[in-house]
Amino acid sequence: MSNYKNIIADGLWNNNVVLGQCLALCPLLAVTSSATNGLGLGLASLVVMVMANLISALTKNYVSRAVRIPINILMIATLVTITDMLLNAWVHPLHKVLGLFIPLIVTNCAILGRVESFASKQAPLPAVVDGLAMGFGFTWVLVFLGGIREILGSGTLFADAHILLGSAFEAIEFTIIPDYRGLLLVILPPGGFLVLGGLLSLHRIIQQKLENKAKPQVACTAKVSVQ
Repeated sequence: MSNYKNIIADGLWNNNVVLGQCLALCPLLAVTSSATNGLGLGLASLVVMVMANLISALTKNYVSRAVRIPINILMIATLVTITDMLLNAWVHPLHKVLGLFIPLIVTNCAILGRVESFASKQAPLPAVVDGLAMGFGFTWVLVFLGGIREILGSGTLFADAHILLGSAFEAIEFTIIPDYRGLLLVILPPGGFLVLGGLLSLHRIIQQKLENKAKPQVACTAKVSVQ
């Protein structure tokens, strides 16, 4: 159980795809002009991550190490193509907004990296848990970054979610700042870099505080064991 806790903690925070590894920054900065776009891309990436990890774990004994990387890339490309077709069929407005960045999930180093370094060496259940943790970790950063940029840029949160994601998401649409004229810089690419830099700095500060808080506990445990 503790091992699963570590897997979840790594995916959501400690070794987060964006905050810990600084991967997938191209789609992150491109689509997070709103929280809705970030949620859409995050959920699509989550599905691909989970399925890729599961298939890799199930087939690890049948795929030679010599061809494992090409096979994994082909498998991820197949999953992304299926996801792209499903989004185009069922959530076409979101598919039009995300555009090229859905096929580019294939080149997301986070997915191939987890498949190669973790899922291909694990049983199916830990691989699925890792895919869920990494996927949700990537998704919450996309939504958080998109939400900050959307609030500062237009004063709304999850605007037009019912159009892009379906009528069920109309309940999450909010106007945070009424009659707000907006700050265009935050929505443009430079604003994405600024907000991402602030988020990375905040993650580092919190991480250092958690590490400093854990050091005295480790020292006290060591003293007790010596005595």
